[in-house]
Amino acid sequence: MATVANTNDVEAMPVVRNIKDFDQKSGNLLERLVFNNRRLMIFFSVVITLFLAWQATHLVVNAGYEKMLPQEHPYIQNYFKYQNDLRGLGNSIRVVVEHVDGDIFDPDYLETLRQINDELFLTPGVDRAWMKSLWTPSVRWTEVTEDGFAGGPLISGTYNGSQLSIDELKMNIDRAGIVGQLVANDFKSSMIFVPLLNKDSKTGASLDYSIFSKMIETNVRDKYEFSRALEKQVEDKQTDKIRIHVVGFAKLVGDLIDGIVRVMVFFLFAAVIAAVLIYIYTRCIRSTVLVLGCSMVAIIWQLGIVNALGFELDPYSVLVPFLIFAIGVSHGAQKMNGIMQDVGRGTHKLVAARYTFRRLFLAGLTALMADAVGFAVLMLIDIPVIQDLALTASVGVGVLIFTNLLLLPVLLSFTGVSTEAAARSLKEEQEESSGRGLGSLWAKLDRFTERRWAIGAIASMLVIATAGFLVSQHLKIGDLEPGAPELRVDSRYNRDNAYITDHYSLSSDLFAVIVQTPAEGCLKYETLMEADRLAWELKQLPSVQTTVALSDAVRLITAGTYEGSMKWLTISRNQDVLNYGAQQATVNNPDLFNADCSVFPVIAYLSDHKSETLEQVVRVASEFAEKHSSADVEFLLAAGNAGVEAATNIVVKKAWREMLFLVYAAVIVLCFITFRSWRAVIVAVLPLVVTSILCEALMVLLDIGVKVSTLPVIALGVGIGVDYALYLLSVQLTQQRQGLSLAKAYKNTLQFTGKVVALIGVTLAAGVVTWTFSPIKFQADMGILLTFMFILNMLGALILIPAISHFLLPTHRVVRSK
Repeated sequence: MATVANTNDVEAMPVVRNIKDFDQKSGNLLERLVFNNRRLMIFFSVVITLFLAWQATHLVVNAGYEKMLPQEHPYIQNYFKYQNDLRGLGNSIRVVVEHVDGDIFDPDYLETLRQINDELFLTPGVDRAWMKSLWTPSVRWTEVTEDGFAGGPLISGTYNGSQLSIDELKMNIDRAGIVGQLVANDFKSSMIFVPLLNKDSKTGASLDYSIFSKMIETNVRDKYEFSRALEKQVEDKQTDKIRIHVVGFAKLVGDLIDGIVRVMVFFLFAAVIAAVLIYIYTRCIRSTVLVLGCSMVAIIWQLGIVNALGFELDPYSVLVPFLIFAIGVSHGAQKMNGIMQDVGRGTHKLVAARYTFRRLFLAGLTALMADAVGFAVLMLIDIPVIQDLALTASVGVGVLIFTNLLLLPVLLSFTGVSTEAAARSLKEEQEESSGRGLGSLWAKLDRFTERRWAIGAIASMLVIATAGFLVSQHLKIGDLEPGAPELRVDSRYNRDNAYITDHYSLSSDLFAVIVQTPAEGCLKYETLMEADRLAWELKQLPSVQTTVALSDAVRLITAGTYEGSMKWLTISRNQDVLNYGAQQATVNNPDLFNADCSVFPVIAYLSDHKSETLEQVVRVASEFAEKHSSADVEFLLAAGNAGVEAATNIVVKKAWREMLFLVYAAVIVLCFITFRSWRAVIVAVLPLVVTSILCEALMVLLDIGVKVSTLPVIALGVGIGVDYALYLLSVQLTQQRQGLSLAKAYKNTLQFTGKVVALIGVTLAAGVVTWTFSPIKFQADMGILLTFMFILNMLGALILIPAISHFLLPTHRVVRSK
């Protein structure tokens, strides 16, 4: 996006009606290179577009589990180091099979559960050895008898569906102590725990969550759930008793990817809205089509390049092309506006295109660089999914430099604009100069150059900014709601999560502290006692439902060895007793420690994964680890999905302020290079600061936390929002340096750039406001916040720039610093 030329610029360029009267060798080297080779440039553009369009057809949408993690954070490094020893604490899903009209002790239900268990066991991407359900042999019962310990799988090999077998299962479930974990508290459902492999062991390819989610829907939900079965008129009467609930990262990402298909409709809406706005402004069909076409070409190039570089789109970066489209349309409107003005004065369309190129290219390039800054700083955040978003967006901005700053003027030099549209543009310009039409609005905005109005505007800004700052102090890091905040509250995933939370004692939010010792060190009395003390401290937190550790299992086995005497419900100092306890414990729960007994987790089951909950658990666990870690026993944070999220929150909190500092530092440097005045930099940046503060306040009011999905928003808003100041101030300062008063300079600026600045703000907002209807909630949140920032930045520029200029940029100071 770039500024429209001021009056003197237009007058300095003579009207050339006949192309023969124009010096083809005039202009700078880039202009001559572009316009003297127009056909060749268009030919290569078509070839590149076709090639990249073919590349774009191979682009896939996916999201890797590890790409969501802050790779260099110590917690994540610890998790990566020991993830093979803690297979049950990584990426997984939980499938709950509910019996709608009865309980789980129905033979028909158990048979259906077995079939579902087998379907999941054979699903590609499942870590089969660690699956747990009523039907897996890894889930066992144990009891103490007169002859010692007895145990076995929950459903024995003699199970035949008889009442005797059912009674035996009831007893085994009670002896196994899995009610509230794998069996619902009301016995109306049971859970299948399904750990996943992040990569295929044969091919090394990452798990495709879209395909995996569809397999779960097709092979499990569609096949066995009663509502789907009835729709397909399945004759098996058992299916009308089953309801399936599925939660976990893989299912969440699968649902997000499915929602992307519907999000594509919003792109169509954005394109239609942009087309309508551009046409209303120009009343020229051919130029409107070219502006939209070049923006579409930019998206094709962007997607093709992203695929050629070996990257994928994910639910977080899939909206970036929509944003690039809106930015491209806004830039195109500037080029079209400049050509329309010159053609209206009688200049030949090719000459008009070259005039517009001369006036707008550098300003447009600077504005695009400011846009790129907002994306580029995101590369510094240690979360691959954010870095991919930054790369995708940076590629898009780079492409816009060619498609909208170079290709579009060339195309317009062939087509021009309609005679009626050019005449209408000139007429409106003359009316505005005389105070009619939009000129009356510019006259009102011009008042902000007066002291009384300037003081009022600045005072209002300070009051609003102060109030916003006080509200923004309550901004939270991470998720603020239970379930998956990325989806709507009434989404199938969140309804499934709510069911599981209501019917099971233990949540799916696990925070694990990794205890690392020398080989066989986990069996030592001192080690078990330290782990037990950590578990006890974590249990004191209201947000911790319970804890599970090797020390708990050893204590129970020890008591069972002595006929269940409560006096022996302790951790013995006798090493032989501890060895036997650990041996028996691992029979029923093999993931209590690793093969050489050098690593075991202390797992805390949390009531939720809200930011306050995670902060409390991290504080207690980290303080304990700092005090009690030694050469023989080391407590390392963290594993489990809540541990991973806690690390992510820490990185996001740190990156939030660093990102804002960097984006503002870069914008300040760009503004200083452009204006060569520190006063002008303050005038340009202050409205952005106010908008950033108010955006944070809006996040508080809407209960939106700072997390991976919202982290990029303010950086993008600042990078793109500074364009308005570049448009207005560049013209204003040029006129002031020629001796015009601030009031006159700003009035002329509004006449030549006011409409376009307003159009840009409305177009950008219209391009993202449709996101608010997305079924994916974090995309809707991004739409709300970006719309707010684009509109507020536009209004702030139109009102605050003249007001602040009254005090910092009076004409005598501008002329003196010329």
